Amino acid sequence: MSSASTSKKSWTNGITPYFLYLVAITTLGPLQFGFHLAELNAPEAVIRCIARSSSAAIILTSATGSLPKCIPMSDGQFGLVSGIFTLGGLLGALSAGPLSTHKGRLLPMRLSTIFFILGPLLESLAPSIWVLAVGRFLAGVGAGAALVVVPIFTSETAPPATKGMFGASTQIMINVGIVFAQVLGYFLSYGSMWRMVLAVAGMIGIVQCGGLFLVPESPDWLAARGKTGIAKKSLSRIRGGADIDDEIAGWGTSEEGEAEYESLLQGSDGHANSHRSQPEKAAIGIFEVVVHPNHYKAIIAVTGVMLAQQLCGVNSIIMYSVSLLSGLLPTAAGLITVAVGVLNLVVTVACAPLSDRLGRKLCLLLSISGMGTNALLLAFGIIYEVRILSAVATLLFVASFAVGLGPVPFTLASELVGPEAVGATQSWALAANWIATFVVAQFFPILNKALGSGRIYFVFAALAAFSFGFVAWWVPETKGKKDADEVWGRERRQD
Repeated sequence: MSSASTSKKSWTNGITPYFLYLVAITTLGPLQFGFHLAELNAPEAVIRCIARSSSAAIILTSATGSLPKCIPMSDGQFGLVSGIFTLGGLLGALSAGPLSTHKGRLLPMRLSTIFFILGPLLESLAPSIWVLAVGRFLAGVGAGAALVVVPIFTSETAPPATKGMFGASTQIMINVGIVFAQVLGYFLSYGSMWRMVLAVAGMIGIVQCGGLFLVPESPDWLAARGKTGIAKKSLSRIRGGADIDDEIAGWGTSEEGEAEYESLLQGSDGHANSHRSQPEKAAIGIFEVVVHPNHYKAIIAVTGVMLAQQLCGVNSIIMYSVSLLSGLLPTAAGLITVAVGVLNLVVTVACAPLSDRLGRKLCLLLSISGMGTNALLLAFGIIYEVRILSAVATLLFVASFAVGLGPVPFTLASELVGPEAVGATQSWALAANWIATFVVAQFFPILNKALGSGRIYFVFAALAAFSFGFVAWWVPETKGKKDADEVWGRERRQD
């Protein structure tokens, strides 16, 4: 009985209301990514003037003044408006990594909220295709930056025993954003109300902007920059007075840093030593990290896993499930889209603790094998018009993604390299992710039509098989490892 109690205590130790607040506020950034990814799915026909006007639509149009009720777009133009979000995300991802390395995790998160406010503002008030596209691009910049920095911040502030579980919070909030957008789109896809769907993201950006004023800088980043005393004070506040000695040991702090910490806790003037507690680790740039002998393997690992996350095909369902299944299930495609989003969210939440119990690598392998198997079943279901098989395979395909390939990749960068390189590494990882997202978003409809409906899932199954081999061969297990040196079997660095 006592051992069970001790285990429970160690698992919950350090999970304070303040830490949960930090997770909730910072992960509004990934929520924005999910929201913008799915926001055009349900109201597409209304936005493009394809859907017929209703009496309610005519009444609501007068409330929007001179703004057009809809914006006529060809398939190519709508593809541009959809895909430009990923190009903005690529820019945000490449910019946020170096910024988070040199200036801290907090600044890029605050800057991203500016894009989260301006982007939806332009989208919701767009009188033309190009204004709508610019709004989507700006929102993408914010989302790209958030997906780089938020997983790092969460991993660096989460209690060691629950890093994997809280690392899943990025994917959980992405799914919350997807479901939120799909539900809003399902009920508001008429008249000019699609503008309200797009405006909601701006309101979320305002909430996050205000909430970030109560968020501290990452203790790990502060310690890596030589500000050990401030880092300890910040970590102690996040942990609510819980024992932080083991975490501090991972920083390699000096006795001078200990004295500074005591000075800060007692409220005396420790400013003179606030930047001298330990030598500052030189930040590694986005190009230097690729050839660095200690980090190039990690770049290959996280980039490969991020490519697998998208090239196994999950966004073909998230973004195109309505058109994909409308032929087989014409009256239920919209509801199935919502159901897919809800299932993805539920399974991600339910499986969040798995990576801490089974390990990151095993979760990835189980996830990829499940996606590959269900991609084959989905292909056969669509080709031979087996409705039940198609519906079940779609749901299991997304559920498999949520087991590991959804949440785990976002935690790997901070576990495979040290704090001095994590920003640059995450930038490469997210750049690969955004490029792969763009490829799937732009070319899935084209290839699906060219190969014949459903046959593209044979391609996704093949990519899943390749990804399984890559993870099994190259990606190391990080569960239970204190730092990147232990993960890769190197001798501990003396900084």
